[in-house]
Amino acid sequence: MSVLVAFSVTPIGAGEDVGEIVAEAVRVVRASGLPNRTDAMFTTVEGETWDEVLGVVKDAVAAVEARCARVSLVLKADARAGQGRLDAKVATVERHLAEGAS
Repeated sequence: MSVLVAFSVTPIGAGEDVGEIVAEAVRVVRASGLPNRTDAMFTTVEGETWDEVLGVVKDAVAAVEARCARVSLVLKADARAGQGRLDAKVATVERHLAEGAS
């Protein structure tokens, strides 16, 4: 089983420049050892079980909560058989883009 979770944590009431606080959440994800990717809007993490991945999300939210009294969380999840989908899904799209360019 592969569980992909894309999530975004937003400190509420911490002002406009929240990058330093959000970095605390990303540190938790990276320290988990699970495959992950961070972009401008979300951090995506892949694990073998719901508990494994949601535990990382919970810890990431707690890291932000330690610096801010209120935290907003947006989460999107996909569970499916197989592993390595964090990279495979992107590779499939890139392959189709390359085929369309010829």
